[in-house]
Amino acid sequence: MSAGQVSPAASGSPEPRVPRDPVRALQHALYRAAKADPGRRFHALFDKVCRRDVQQRAWVVVRTNNGAPGIDKTTLAQVEEYGVDRLLDEVAAELRERRYRPLPARRVLIPKPGLKDQYRPLSIPAVRDRIVQAAVKIVLEPVFEADMADCSFGFRPKRSAHDALQVLVDECARGRRWVVETDIADCFSVIPHDKLMHAIEERVCDQSVLTLLRAILRAGAMEDGQVRRPVTGTPQGGPVSPLLCNVYLHRLDRAWDGGDGAMVWFADDVVVMCWSRSQAERALARLVEVLADLGLEPKAAKTRIIHLQVGGDGFDFLGFHHRLVRCRGDRGRPKVTFLARWPADKAMQHAGDRIREITSRRWMLLWPEAIVDRLNAFLRGWAGYFRYGHSAQRLSKIRRYAQWRLAQFMRRRHRRSVAFGWQVLLNSRPIDLGLISLYGITVAPRAANAV
Repeated sequence: MSAGQVSPAASGSPEPRVPRDPVRALQHALYRAAKADPGRRFHALFDKVCRRDVQQRAWVVVRTNNGAPGIDKTTLAQVEEYGVDRLLDEVAAELRERRYRPLPARRVLIPKPGLKDQYRPLSIPAVRDRIVQAAVKIVLEPVFEADMADCSFGFRPKRSAHDALQVLVDECARGRRWVVETDIADCFSVIPHDKLMHAIEERVCDQSVLTLLRAILRAGAMEDGQVRRPVTGTPQGGPVSPLLCNVYLHRLDRAWDGGDGAMVWFADDVVVMCWSRSQAERALARLVEVLADLGLEPKAAKTRIIHLQVGGDGFDFLGFHHRLVRCRGDRGRPKVTFLARWPADKAMQHAGDRIREITSRRWMLLWPEAIVDRLNAFLRGWAGYFRYGHSAQRLSKIRRYAQWRLAQFMRRRHRRSVAFGWQVLLNSRPIDLGLISLYGITVAPRAANAV
């Protein structure tokens, strides 16, 4: 700097602004444009999918999820050894030259939480296909997010399951005590491709993007050595599948009348809070009708109407059991009635199964500290989700079960008595070999819930 020049700080001028994240700036621009004009159809999006910074961000998303290899058996570590920049250059070139063809996904079955005999199909695309899907989601999500209704919470940015749960507390506090609960049967696997593409075309007219989405939907999955290409479904496991499901189910939001009740849905789980039984019956009939128009239907076994009352039945939603309870007010205040929640029986069973698996005999050769580290990693995540509500007793129960399983592990490892296992835990430093405590971390709901 020459003698005649003055630094920005000395002259009193503001510091130069830090450049914004270009990908975030792109998403904000798309969101604002879609929000400002609900009828606008976007015709220039494919070039944004091919942008290097967008694909670099897509790789970060894929790498963070740390998924399994697809049908080509290429792992994330192999991609890094091959060269991430090299792979992104190849993918971008294939997209621009219209040579990209997605591989069929690898189909696996994973057990449903808390249900040992029921499985959920999961389709695992190849790493390069996951990068392309993540890039498509980065570009399309802000366009469709501008249209989404307040009653949907699943797989949306800046919205979580706890936000949906808080709506139930608020609506119950307003006096909505009749609840319609249901679950959309096989939601991800029965969405018709033609109707889904029509929903996408309401906002997107870029033929290159539409062709790419059709190719992703038609890629199919390999199961038992055969490739199956159904004409329905957005296979679970791909980064873009949750967005496509939300886009299609947004038609449910548009067809829903607020007079039928306050609806809250998260992926395929739906709850409607109503003022009266007659309104709840109308809401259920309307829900069945709208889903039928979409080619969907509710699960009969999980569809029912509940009247929330003290001492009555409750319902399960997003892993929690919800029930109306009454407690005595502090310092002579009147009794308070509110919607309480705690981990549902299925969530407790799932936690127990996971703790049993971590402390099973097949890990007998590992050091006890390694077992405790695995237990702590699971318990932190499980308690981090379920600590909101009135879960102190069930959190304590899970912690005691983990402690008991750890004592059994020590007994088997040393071929001694159960008393020996407990003695090892109590005399160790830190106590219980460092097993974290789940006592005293229960947090009340974030809004006042007295009625």
